[in-house]
Amino acid sequence: MTARSELETFIGAIRFFTRLPIPDKLGHSPLALERAIRYFPASGLIVGGIAALAFVLSSFFWPKTLAVLAAIAVAIMLTGAIHEDGWTDMVDGFGGGWEKERILAIMRDSCVGSFGAVALVILLLARFFALVEIDPWQVPVALIAGHAVSRLCATFVLSALDYARPEGKAKAFSNRLGYGELVFATLTALLPLFWLSPRQFIPGLVLALIATVWLARMFKREIGGYTGDCLGATQQLAEVAFYCGLLCRFS
Repeated sequence: MTARSELETFIGAIRFFTRLPIPDKLGHSPLALERAIRYFPASGLIVGGIAALAFVLSSFFWPKTLAVLAAIAVAIMLTGAIHEDGWTDMVDGFGGGWEKERILAIMRDSCVGSFGAVALVILLLARFFALVEIDPWQVPVALIAGHAVSRLCATFVLSALDYARPEGKAKAFSNRLGYGELVFATLTALLPLFWLSPRQFIPGLVLALIATVWLARMFKREIGGYTGDCLGATQQLAEVAFYCGLLCRFS
C-alpha cells in the first residue's frame, strides 16, 4: 500500500466521520472509504482534540459548566450529530419494533419518536454531568480519550457482526477488519490513556466494554447484525460509559 493510498484512506475517514472541510484536490476513492474504518478512532482523536481545545479556551472566559457545554457543542458540530442521530434512531427502533423488519423500518424513518427524544436528553445530560464532575485539568484528556475509545468500541461491533441491511451508508464498511487493522485501531484509541492513571482509565474501559457487549448482543439477537445507526449508538453510549468510569471511586 502506497503512502498516497493510505492518505486517501485517512482523508476518506475524516470526510465520512466529520464535517471538517477537506479540499476536493486531496481526492476521493470509494475503495479508500471501504478501508477507512481503521481510522475511526483516529477521527475520534481529532474530534476530541478540537473539543478539548474548545474547553480550554472557554475556560479562560466562562465557568467550567459553560466550558463543558461548549466542548460538547463543538464535538456535535464537528460530526454533524451523526452519532447522536444514530442513538435516537436505534432507541426508537428497538423501543418501538418487535421484529427485525419493523425495527429496521423505524430506524430508517427520519422522524424522532418519543423513545429517541427522551433517550437523547438523558444521554446528553449524562455526558454533561459526567464531564463537569471530572477534575478541570483532566477534562481535555478525558474528551480526547472518550471520543477515541468510544469509536474503537463501534469498530469492535462492526468487526464482530454482519451488516443487517442489504444496503445503506455503513455498507461500505461491512468488510471485516484484518488483525493488523484492528490492532492499529486499538493502539490509536489507547494513546490518550497514557495521560490518565490506571485507576481511572481501567474502570472507564470496563464500563465502555460492558456497554458495547450489551448493545452488540442486542443487535445480534434482534436484527442479526448492525446498521450505521447501531454503530452511532454504540459510540454514544460507550463514550458516556467511559466518562462515568473515570469517576468511579473505590476508596
